[in-house]
Amino acid sequence: MRDGCRIAVDVYLPQSDENSERFPTLLLFTPYFRRFALKPGSDANPSPNTGKFSDYFVPRGYAVVVVDVRGTGASFGTRDGFRSPAERADSAEIADWVVKQNWSDGVIGATGISYLGAASDFLASTGHPAVKAIAPLFSVWDTYADNYFPGGMQCTSLTQLYDTLMKGLDLDQRHHLKDYKYYANPDFQGPLPVDEDVDGSLVKAAVAEHQGNFRQTDFMADLAYREEGLPYDQSYSSASISPYSYSEGTREDVAILSMSGWMDGAGYANGAIARFLTLDHNPRHLVLGPWDHGARIDVSPWRAAEDPSFSVLGCVLRFFDTYLKGMETGLQDDPRVAYFKMHEESWGEAETWPPQQRQLELHPADAGKLQPETATGNVSYQCVPHTGTGFETRYERIAGMDSRNYYADWQGRTAAMLSFDSAPMEATTLSGHALLELTASFDAPDAGLFVYLTEVEADGTERYMTEGVLRAIFREEEQPPANIRINWPFRSFHRNSARALPINKQQKIRIPLLPTAWTISKGSRLRLSIAGADGDHFKKVPHGKMPRITMDFAETRLVLPIEKAAE
Repeated sequence: MRDGCRIAVDVYLPQSDENSERFPTLLLFTPYFRRFALKPGSDANPSPNTGKFSDYFVPRGYAVVVVDVRGTGASFGTRDGFRSPAERADSAEIADWVVKQNWSDGVIGATGISYLGAASDFLASTGHPAVKAIAPLFSVWDTYADNYFPGGMQCTSLTQLYDTLMKGLDLDQRHHLKDYKYYANPDFQGPLPVDEDVDGSLVKAAVAEHQGNFRQTDFMADLAYREEGLPYDQSYSSASISPYSYSEGTREDVAILSMSGWMDGAGYANGAIARFLTLDHNPRHLVLGPWDHGARIDVSPWRAAEDPSFSVLGCVLRFFDTYLKGMETGLQDDPRVAYFKMHEESWGEAETWPPQQRQLELHPADAGKLQPETATGNVSYQCVPHTGTGFETRYERIAGMDSRNYYADWQGRTAAMLSFDSAPMEATTLSGHALLELTASFDAPDAGLFVYLTEVEADGTERYMTEGVLRAIFREEEQPPANIRINWPFRSFHRNSARALPINKQQKIRIPLLPTAWTISKGSRLRLSIAGADGDHFKKVPHGKMPRITMDFAETRLVLPIEKAAE
């Protein structure tokens, strides 16, 4: 690289009888090792992070280049932060190198899941002329709001789990990997040296440089306010590690496929939707499915099988065949949005998001009712720190944990929350962001607000649908900037936007829930629940006495995005 840092890459090429044949190239930038070294005689997959991409795309006519980002794997350098600006600059230099190779046809795409997906955004934002299409899969647009601080609340469980994973990988402290299924194989022996490093001296020297890498728990603590610089470097903030802040550099001819799932972490679906809505001059497509982070499994309680039936890689192949190879695949004639309706277990299509046709308003009332009519009166709820959502949730997979059943233990959890149930409903499909418009007073200067929707089936089975999170000091809304075009309430989460709650004075607070597409069955009830903590995943707010919330029925409503009455 420009500063002398040496970057390790693997190059996978299609078999060809012609030495002169050239291929479009897919770039993947990973901090999770391009390949592991294996014990002699092991038959383990050395590429648990990226192997499925090279295995799938190379036989279909693509060169695939997998890169250990600086400060990881067999690459030299030190990571100064999570997805740093230095990595973004590296990606453009690596693209320069690719197009000079005799196997390159001069056309580049980039893809990958999570960190790798955002890295493809970074590459496109450099404006490199060879980059024609990117497919950021299950990746953020705003690292602060979509991942580590949803609603301004720090997701402490994620920070700690990810920090431990980084110790296992970046620092090559392998004993830390035993709790992370994808990296727990005892045959894994650290990062694989590059071919020229016969005696392993280079990779040893590289790992020695990694010992100075940033620590995730410390780094994220310094980013408590969005877009506020580090104490020692005001130019380095949450914006520095977020694709939105560089998006103006993405040329309008770069095609973009955004993909996420309904249980994709703290807000990755928001990231996919925001990218789709923001880059509206680009050829673009949005796919939202019944998946967790990375589509490891189908999360629907009504799934036919644990493995997804939808081919994510097949979808990505069709996209790259269209925009990198110029093939007629029919994709450009399809509606731009495809989304899966949970419980109905079917796909829908639309030209934009959300595809809603109307709104349904429901109002809390006495006796725990949720009704179409406005009620009068109020109800109080004492927040307690021990309410939680368990460890089969949307938050475990994004830290590398192997979740297989989502919210299977949800039954009864809302009993400790302030809850309201509707009357039995007709079959109704929600598609979009539900919104709670809460009017309440608080007897503490801050509060964590956790809002949940549950389908209570006719037989009493309780199904988690979605949730929203907001730290009350960030209740003031602002107009979203041009590089984050969204259709739900926007908060800057800047330090100067934080306002302590006035004690026992009513406040109007709008809390958007994470997007979903979910068909409520005929005869089911919809439950709205509010809590002051998710002690399993988030920091306690405030530090001392938990608030008592007094809700005003007359000024509170739940707004639901209704697509249609399902047959």
